[in-house]
Amino acid sequence: MLARRLGQPAVLGEITAGILLGPTFFGTTVVEWLFPADTRQQLTAFAAVGVAIFMLTVGTEIDPALLRGRHRTVGLITVSSVVLPFGLGAALALYLWRAESAPPLGYVLFMGVAMSITAFPVLARIVSDHGRLTTRLGNIAITSAALIDALAWVLLATVLAVAGGAGQDPWRLAAFLPFVVLTFTVVPFIARKTKAWEESQAGDVGVLAAVCCGLLLAGAATEWMGLHYIFGAFVFGVALARTGAGSSRFPQTVRGLTELNSALLLPVFFLVAGLQVDLSQLDGLTIVDVLVVVVLAVAGKFLAAYGAARVSGLDARQSAVIGILMNTRGLTELLVLGVGREAGLISPAIYSLMVVMAVLTTAMAGPSLRILSPANSPADVWLARKP
Repeated sequence: MLARRLGQPAVLGEITAGILLGPTFFGTTVVEWLFPADTRQQLTAFAAVGVAIFMLTVGTEIDPALLRGRHRTVGLITVSSVVLPFGLGAALALYLWRAESAPPLGYVLFMGVAMSITAFPVLARIVSDHGRLTTRLGNIAITSAALIDALAWVLLATVLAVAGGAGQDPWRLAAFLPFVVLTFTVVPFIARKTKAWEESQAGDVGVLAAVCCGLLLAGAATEWMGLHYIFGAFVFGVALARTGAGSSRFPQTVRGLTELNSALLLPVFFLVAGLQVDLSQLDGLTIVDVLVVVVLAVAGKFLAAYGAARVSGLDARQSAVIGILMNTRGLTELLVLGVGREAGLISPAIYSLMVVMAVLTTAMAGPSLRILSPANSPADVWLARKP
């Protein structure tokens, strides 16, 4: 509520709440008292379900018709928004390295991946809060972010393998394409079967059970591949949308599930992630370092996405909207940074510094979008009309 009053998306308030309740201000002892280990495990499970349901909803809102003729645009935005930030991230790693010896290869590559992140769930939440999920520009942004994050997770798995990360099997990533094909084949078959429940009193329960089972299986599959479960949930949602869901009861069923999820489960996801952040670990870094990281992060993503959008035929305002949205890093960034911290690729100080960057870049999105596309604007730039 406070974030909305300040003109920020609700998701930023949820992220900040998690950080404020974490060890940054209260210390580890208080946090462990407020959230014991067994309680935190249960919250983590609720958080996983919450973000999976949200990504399912986002997937069902993707309309392929809105992307017709825009595949080149999505491809250019995706590639440019990874390549340029990756190079800047590697350069940033060399700048932040304080030791006399050359920095480890794993550290340099990881910083490149960390700078390449666009927070797929956060971007989708911001677009949703603006009521633009079903617009063409909103679809371009969400699809580009999904591809960027998928590529970033692949790069992360590769970096961990290069750095000697335990338990990484990069060969499993080859199963992603067959998984997508299988999902788009099996889901229509199941959707046709749910038509038999339409006249049944148990129809809502049957549809809900089928959706939840498919959602969990899809998320588990992409987790096994080394990708995040949100990608499985998103692919499953897109597959459902293409089939018309097989039952007229589906929209009401999913809408009710989404409303409950947005009010209860999804904020838990941001809380749990925020509890892992400790901003008191900024020892040894200066304000100049913070400014350098934020400037490089914003400039790299914005210029890459803006340039790609302009080359693809979008006008200046539409391209600027894409550039701003690609700068939302949010919780995906925190997840990736947590992996790097656990693998020993970055220090606690670098981790905290990158968290500050993630929060600031996400906070910039809402006000910037309102400036470019005010509510009373006579022309809706989100429609992204063909030139």
